[in-house]
Amino acid sequence: MSNAKPYIVWLRQDLRVADNPALVAAVDSGHPVQPVFILDDGNAGEWRMGAASRWWLHESLNALNRSLGGQLRCYVGNARDILPRLAADICAEGVTWNRCYEPWRIARDRDIEEKLTSQGVYVEHFNSSLLFEPPTVQKSDGTPYKVFTPFFRKGCLGAPAPGQPVGAPALDRLDSSQAAQGVDMLGLMPSIPWYKEMAECWQPGEDGAHARLQQFLESGIVRYKEGRDRPDQAHVSRLSPHLHFGEISPRQVWHATLDFQAREGFENDVDHFLRELGWREFSYSLLYHWPELPGKNLQSKFDRFPWREDPVALESWQRGQTGYPIVDAGMRELWRTGYMHNRVRMIVGSFLVKNLMLHWHHGEEWFWDTLVDADLANNSASWQWIAGCGADAAPYFRIFNPVIQGRKFDPGGDYVCKHIPELARLPTKYLHSPWDAPTDVLDAAGVDYGRDYPQPIVDLKATRARALEAFSSLSAS
Repeated sequence: MSNAKPYIVWLRQDLRVADNPALVAAVDSGHPVQPVFILDDGNAGEWRMGAASRWWLHESLNALNRSLGGQLRCYVGNARDILPRLAADICAEGVTWNRCYEPWRIARDRDIEEKLTSQGVYVEHFNSSLLFEPPTVQKSDGTPYKVFTPFFRKGCLGAPAPGQPVGAPALDRLDSSQAAQGVDMLGLMPSIPWYKEMAECWQPGEDGAHARLQQFLESGIVRYKEGRDRPDQAHVSRLSPHLHFGEISPRQVWHATLDFQAREGFENDVDHFLRELGWREFSYSLLYHWPELPGKNLQSKFDRFPWREDPVALESWQRGQTGYPIVDAGMRELWRTGYMHNRVRMIVGSFLVKNLMLHWHHGEEWFWDTLVDADLANNSASWQWIAGCGADAAPYFRIFNPVIQGRKFDPGGDYVCKHIPELARLPTKYLHSPWDAPTDVLDAAGVDYGRDYPQPIVDLKATRARALEAFSSLSAS
């Protein structure tokens, strides 16, 4: 085996052993297999990973490396140079990888494939991260979908069902002839351990992903249809970072969920969860067909929208100090755990772009740095959706009232109390509007209102009217 030419398997957003087509193909080649990871910040440019994602990646790569018997080789730099050079240095017979769909990766991977092929290296790549690849889901006229419901019902559910996931290949062909370059050399971890609380909330890696899926199927998916909107309850899957880093494949999630339905029922809950997986597919389709999605309004009329600049208000939003408890609870959850409940993401997003009237790019950039599940397709599509400027977007005049949203989806105030402990002793009726609490109630709860917790930074009624007036100006111009 030591004299045989090796195969390189280039790992990216597929940090798992099971149901990994590129790894399976490399092993099945019969050649020694060299697993490689390259941190390519240069080509990523402004979309290089944020701080929270880098912490997750460090932990996930370490978990993968353990599964690979310590044989993962890590590099930092331009993959356009590193991969062809490595292939030449070790006389690689072939290189396999699983496809990614970010625009910068598509362009870079095409160049790498051309270089490797010109060197006489066999190249093969696979779909590993989506149920339905964007080029395969189009309308009858050959154009991409811009509306989610027909995309999912006709384009996805009308297509051949996703294939069954495959198991982990035997790893006895991993090439140990080259000295492994460990994960630590990537320099992903910050010098200040601000991630300690985040680390207590998550188990990055393939084992953690499957444990999370199992927990969701056992206790979360029942009542998912209604419970998914309740941040005070445990009915969301929290699989998004595991899916983003490819620690579990969407095929594994899809089929495990259908198997659960076949055994236990709960058809409506399962259908709604699979629909959420469909939104992930839709976001990737939008990014693939409209690569300008992260930076440009898909509805061009919003290019004339009179966004405000208010650094003080932006910082208050980022720090969870807006004076609106459900908004602040979400922003504090994000800062401490690297995650935010999806319903609350919509609430804080609406508050930023409509009540504060700050550009959705501010939210996109903050989420990119602070979310452990920061994903270019999902992040961009979601912010354009909430801003009203994207494909199949929420109408701009749909402005979430954070008080009403809080009372509806956190009726007992458990979510707010968890993340804003300074309000925890207030009676429930005042938790989402502490300004309504009488002085004696505030005193009894030990709340020095205005000092312990800020008064609202904006008036909801006035800012709603301001936003609607600005939106109306687009139609008039």
